[in-house]
Amino acid sequence: MGTFLAQGYGTYSSGGSAAVGAIFVLVGLAFAVLFIASYWRIFTKAGEYGWAAIIPIYNTYIILKIAGKPWWWLLLYLIPIVNLIVLIIVYVELAKRFGKGSGFAVGLIFLPFIFFPILGFGAAQYQPPATA
Repeated sequence: MGTFLAQGYGTYSSGGSAAVGAIFVLVGLAFAVLFIASYWRIFTKAGEYGWAAIIPIYNTYIILKIAGKPWWWLLLYLIPIVNLIVLIIVYVELAKRFGKGSGFAVGLIFLPFIFFPILGFGAAQYQPPATA
């Protein structure tokens, strides 16, 4: 067994691992920039400040506001399972506010990296919720 390790078998080069890690980091950064840019456009279309897209909890508050939901729904995001239901409801309402249907909301849920840029950079116009 000593000769097995002495001949170089069983050792790994860190160069390939570093390259793969760097690629994952770059792809992750590209997705982050895409989401920030998409949120920024969605916020400005809805008459909100675009810079709110880069503030972590505040951007969720703004999404709730755009979807016509009250601020205290932020607390519902802290409850397991309930947060998934709330997310679905918010995305359905968000799609409605931009004149899209429930099929588009399904896209927002399952393929957000495609549908949020469509919402932000597409021709969809914000339609504010009706006030009582």
